[in-house]
Amino acid sequence: MGKQKKTRKIVEKRFAQMKKMISPNDSRIKPSERKVSSKKKPDPHLKIREVPQSSSALFFQYNTQLGPPYHIIIDTNFINFSIKNKLDIVQNMMDCLYAKCIPYITDCVLGELEKLGRKYRVALRIIKDPRFERLGCLHKGTYADDCIVQRVTQHKCYIVATNDKDLKRRLRKIPGVPIMYVADHKYTIERMPDAYGAPKGAI
Repeated sequence: MGKQKKTRKIVEKRFAQMKKMISPNDSRIKPSERKVSSKKKPDPHLKIREVPQSSSALFFQYNTQLGPPYHIIIDTNFINFSIKNKLDIVQNMMDCLYAKCIPYITDCVLGELEKLGRKYRVALRIIKDPRFERLGCLHKGTYADDCIVQRVTQHKCYIVATNDKDLKRRLRKIPGVPIMYVADHKYTIERMPDAYGAPKGAI
């Protein structure tokens, strides 16, 4: 038997076997004998991975919502450091950024200062200045750090003024939020883009 005949016989055998098979959707098959392909149900134990959406204000590494007049949220210890270093808050902010600055005080920061008692009455008198804007809080308690972090995550138009190491570490994880702090008897800013004329050593 030649090689060609052998191969033809194998092909014919295979074709015959294929012809024997009926399509599972064939009308001749009774509904009771049909095999319904069961789709896999999603596993309820599988975790759905949610990636937080990046802010539309961020253009590459620059935050387009930042610009004069600057909106600065002030933390409790930043006020205390300013008093210790005998620094006028609004004036020194403007000297640091070379532009108009609007300081903001949240209700929880005010609550923290009121809790600290008579020792911090000077700080309370300073923040009750009409140049300071008030930001209302809807959360319970007076823990300001969580409130500030949540606020700057939602709205990218703020600079945060703080000397708290833990809060600074948390804020550095949020893109597009500059941090102002007291160092060497003056205000310094970090993570401020060059586009807004910040001092180069402060970035």
